[in-house]
Amino acid sequence: MAAPTIQHPPSQAPSYVSRTAVLLTASLLVVACSKPVDKAEEVRPVRAIQLASDNVDVVAEFPGDVRARVESRLGFRVGGKIVARKVDVGTTVRRGQVLMQLDPQDLQLAKAQANAGLRAAESSRDLAKADLKRYQELRDKNFVSQAVLDAKETACKAAQASYEQALAAYRNQSNQAGYTTLVSDVDGVVTSVDAEAGQVVAAGSPVVRVAQAGEKEIVIGIPEDKVDALRRVSDVRVRTWAKPNQIIPGKLRELSPVADPATRTYTAKIAIPNAPEDIKLGMTAYVAFAGKTSNAMIRLPLNALFQDKSATAVWVIENGTVKLVPIEVAGTAGNDILVAGGISPGQTIVTAGVNLLKPGQKVRILGDDDLSRPDSAVASKGNATRTANAEIASGVAK
Repeated sequence: MAAPTIQHPPSQAPSYVSRTAVLLTASLLVVACSKPVDKAEEVRPVRAIQLASDNVDVVAEFPGDVRARVESRLGFRVGGKIVARKVDVGTTVRRGQVLMQLDPQDLQLAKAQANAGLRAAESSRDLAKADLKRYQELRDKNFVSQAVLDAKETACKAAQASYEQALAAYRNQSNQAGYTTLVSDVDGVVTSVDAEAGQVVAAGSPVVRVAQAGEKEIVIGIPEDKVDALRRVSDVRVRTWAKPNQIIPGKLRELSPVADPATRTYTAKIAIPNAPEDIKLGMTAYVAFAGKTSNAMIRLPLNALFQDKSATAVWVIENGTVKLVPIEVAGTAGNDILVAGGISPGQTIVTAGVNLLKPGQKVRILGDDDLSRPDSAVASKGNATRTANAEIASGVAK
């Protein structure tokens, strides 16, 4: 008996064939899409400038403070206990005005003692003079010898010397008693008070500091590598923090030959003889030394520098690629730096994007239009991405 034949329904056969065809087509498309796409070489946009050399203005600016040209540290000429303080910091004083006072009791007693010694010496002198006069009369009558008269003359001279000694001691003690009052010897302003009432001070210890009224100056510290160069600069400009737009001409009056042991800078004093009245002591000031370099130099903005390990370098553009070139920095000129060697005029230097570059990388210099649109790089990258996606989609469709 023959086996029965199983027949599929006619409606199922076309469906099976169509599904197989779809799977084969999808597999071919997957294989076509899996082909790697060549990656385009990255060209990074940068900003750049072309170098030029010229005699540039070198400006070195240092901070300082306003001080009086003459400032005295006053102290008592005798020691003692302070019993009164007559001034405060900022007090304007006149010549002869009382600043502080000491307890005068001990010095008054010493003065009285010297006065008593003076009176005793005066009495002894007068007695010696009277004896000498009597013995001179006796000698004229030949009642005494010449030796006795010589002794009386010697005693009279000794009494006179004792009197003069006592007189000098009395005058010295009188002066000492007068030194218990400290007075200002100039017109000025009190800038510091270093002692208070009740404090015992030694002779000569500074207790009050008085700045003399008159010419003012700016005190600054100059680094040791700029001392010789700034010593020859004649164009000195002073401005204060309170009025930064007001420029006051100055003059280097004094430059210390020895560096300060704490700051290791050389103290310089800048005279401002025509200072306005609103320039007050203690104000913060800035002193700028301006001058032209003797030789033509190249200047670069600070953002063009790239720190390569321990050397300072810049990116030089040649034939559309960049290379790193070490440079020698000579100084500063405002917000720019001066280059002493390593690069030459005519070369093109990258000024923006220096930290994103690598040697041999291709770059594209941005134009004026690109510089005004900071999102240009992002837009370009987006356009490139959309183009690549369009090419892949086109390949899939085919």
